[in-house]
Amino acid sequence: MKEKLKKLFAYYRPYKILFYSDMLFAILGAAVTLVIPLLVRYITNEVVYFEASAAKQAILIIGAALLLLTALEMFCNFYIAYFGHIMGAKMEADMRRDIFGHYQKLTFAFYDNQKVGHLLSRITSDLFDISELLHHGPEDLVISVIKIIGSFMILLTVNVKLALLAFIFIPLMAVFAFYYNGKMKKAFKRNREKIADINSQIEDSLSGIRVVKSFANEKEEMKKFKAGNDNFVAAKKTSYKYMGIYNSGLGAMSTLVTVVVLLSGVGMMLAGSIYVTDLITFLLYINNFTEPVKKLVSFTEQFQNGYSGFERFLEILSIAPDIADKPDALTLPSVKGEIEFKNVSFGYENEMVLEGMNFKAAAGDYIALVGPSGVGKTTLCSLIPRFYEVTKGAVCLDGTDIRDIKLEELRSHIGIVQQDVYLFAGTIMDNIRYGKMDASDEEVIRAAKSANAHEFIMSFPEGYDTDIGQRGVKLSGGQKQRLSIARVFLKNPEVLIFDEATSALDNESEMIVQKSMEGLAKDRTTFVIAHRLSTIRNARRILVLTERGIAEEGTHEELLAKRGVYAELYVLQFSRR
Repeated sequence: MKEKLKKLFAYYRPYKILFYSDMLFAILGAAVTLVIPLLVRYITNEVVYFEASAAKQAILIIGAALLLLTALEMFCNFYIAYFGHIMGAKMEADMRRDIFGHYQKLTFAFYDNQKVGHLLSRITSDLFDISELLHHGPEDLVISVIKIIGSFMILLTVNVKLALLAFIFIPLMAVFAFYYNGKMKKAFKRNREKIADINSQIEDSLSGIRVVKSFANEKEEMKKFKAGNDNFVAAKKTSYKYMGIYNSGLGAMSTLVTVVVLLSGVGMMLAGSIYVTDLITFLLYINNFTEPVKKLVSFTEQFQNGYSGFERFLEILSIAPDIADKPDALTLPSVKGEIEFKNVSFGYENEMVLEGMNFKAAAGDYIALVGPSGVGKTTLCSLIPRFYEVTKGAVCLDGTDIRDIKLEELRSHIGIVQQDVYLFAGTIMDNIRYGKMDASDEEVIRAAKSANAHEFIMSFPEGYDTDIGQRGVKLSGGQKQRLSIARVFLKNPEVLIFDEATSALDNESEMIVQKSMEGLAKDRTTFVIAHRLSTIRNARRILVLTERGIAEEGTHEELLAKRGVYAELYVLQFSRR
């Protein structure tokens, strides 16, 4: 826990001035609340016995002092509320930057086992709770300690017996709070897990809303949501039960302090061992004595929320990317695009997908990968940009092991067009420019023309400034695919990967996209994962993958003549038409 707290406090460093000033005004505000009852005691004990003119003058001076102290307290409260929250917001932004930056570094292997809703909750609700703790926590703690210690010291000067009587309750409160703190911490951690589950389910349902509606399964989605929501409420009930016991118990003890002191004070007053004015002052300070305890109640609740969120935050930051640059990683002066697999094997956890893969693609080669589903075609291509790390062997670019090349450098030379095109919310211009962020408008338009996309883009009233909606929802499949090809045209890489880029398109769209792909593939090393064998007849080489690796290799005509696996796939596919 000590190391975690060190990491938590490290986020204060850039905002030391704000933090110290916030603490200063918190201390001043707490001090003001201690001074005011002393002035009241002075009036009741001393001023009332002055002669009329002197009493009036003293009251005017003390009244002015009270007004100044009230104004000072108001300013202190404003400062810690406004600038303290600004500090908290900046620290939250720093944490969000750190965790989002870390998300960018993590590999496909990490995301394969994660739900987006869970990751989202760590960057939203978790961080908000942490920032509230970082802002309110120290000032609440300082204010509470000052008020408790200050009140106790002043109460000792008023009446030692009553002060000690009041103080007896503090250890009882501490033991009570310590016990239920542990209970609440576990409960709040479960709450975070449940809300992450709900976020994940909502994200999944809303992302697939078209599928939901097409199958008229809104009720089914509501059932799933209700199950998650009910689990969340059940977890909340447990945490609220402990919180209720905690708050009510400490609240009752605080009230009990006042009752015991009042009854004891009245008894002592009747016995003549305390003045009524001192008892009034004592009761004013008792409020100052018990009110911080209630503030500590909210602090502990805040601490449980914030600290459990920070633990989840650190869980993500502690995950090291399993693919990273070597300290001496290379930058290649020029790239031709030659790709070679040398005895490559790869597996997900305990399951091997590829074993002993050996082949070479010369610069400018056009290689098609075919075979049944699940034999590792997409996985094989994912090894080239190091989306996954090879288990054994090596993948080489122009004779250099890709593990020796800087990741950013390696991926800058590779363009990928996938079946499931991802377009970002925004304009057509923005989405194409994603291939080269510093590209001019003219370069973007030239790339769109090369991808046969310019004509349909200009058919929209706003042309390249057309907003395409979330994930390009306003475009057809063929249009989205051509924008993704335009994006790669703009990137202008030496190596291309087409991952079943036309398998989800109708015949007309397929022909247009195929033409765009052929234009893009010219003079580039190209790998095509093909489902429709008709799209790869002109490939210079076709690799037929099975569970045993590369079963056959050759041109379309050569493979048909062999009457092997490829011929079977071809006959099977075209016999269905």
